Amino acid sequence: MSTLRFGVLLIAIFSASFVQAQQLPLFTQYREHASAINPASISSNYMAFDQNGVFGFSYRSQWMDIPNSPKTTVLHGSYFLDDQSGVNFLLGGNLLNDQTGPTGFTGFYARAAGVISSDPAYGGISIGLTAGMVQYSVKAAELRAKQPGDIRLTQNQSQMYPDVGVGIFAYQQLSGALDGDFVYGGFSVPQVFGIDFSVLGDDGEEFLTKRTQHFYAQAGWIKYFWNDSFLEPSVWVKYVPGAPISVDVNLRYQFAGALWIGAGGSTAKAAHLEGGVFLGDNLGYESNLQIGYGYDYFFQAFGPFTGGSHEINLAYYFSR
Repeated sequence: MSTLRFGVLLIAIFSASFVQAQQLPLFTQYREHASAINPASISSNYMAFDQNGVFGFSYRSQWMDIPNSPKTTVLHGSYFLDDQSGVNFLLGGNLLNDQTGPTGFTGFYARAAGVISSDPAYGGISIGLTAGMVQYSVKAAELRAKQPGDIRLTQNQSQMYPDVGVGIFAYQQLSGALDGDFVYGGFSVPQVFGIDFSVLGDDGEEFLTKRTQHFYAQAGWIKYFWNDSFLEPSVWVKYVPGAPISVDVNLRYQFAGALWIGAGGSTAKAAHLEGGVFLGDNLGYESNLQIGYGYDYFFQAFGPFTGGSHEINLAYYFSR
């Protein structure tokens, strides 16, 4: 392995994995992971298709050309009890696993939100909370010291911590010249607690990483056309004290049939493409099986050596 490739791998292990303790894993199709980003979020599929329930699975492989690159798996589910005025409840949960070489992160979160609205089909304000446990682990057998003074382990290590996330979200159907369109936006702190995760080496040396709070904001617009197709521009803003603000933007077009396509980029010099299909609604059913694929590529100096990132999403959306 070349020196540059080895350096990138170290970044992947000690940044993408240990730094993952500081923020959620990256997502190409972040629209499909709104509940993990903001516990108060309302799915844009609810606004577009009036589907208030979902069960989903996602798998992401990042930097394909690097051995032991990050692999992320997500299971999620949500159900919106949208049958009354006043406060309507949104319940669900997320299970996330992120593995980078010998280091890993697993988190389980239960989710609850209250949506304040006179009629949730047309808009509302949501306040949400997640609560759960996260586990950070290191597999000693897979850890290889490359330089003198590197930390050495002969036993696996793992630690568990409680975690809480909070968020607020609002959505509204428009009238007038934009009649029928939806706009939405929210703000969240998906990891409220700061955590010091330490790994103790065989020689007593301690490797410490500190997780700090991250702040997320998201916004979007569903613009309908005469044939029931729509365009959805969206943005995801991430901020952590001491680091530059990161902004992801995406433009997604849903055809009047079952297909959609999308493209976007980020201030981290990454570009992404996505596409997918709905199976069900176009055949006259009230539920949809959604299959989506996303691809990321970094245009930074390490891009040609790390390769692209691939993400697959499967989700079953249904209406009550």
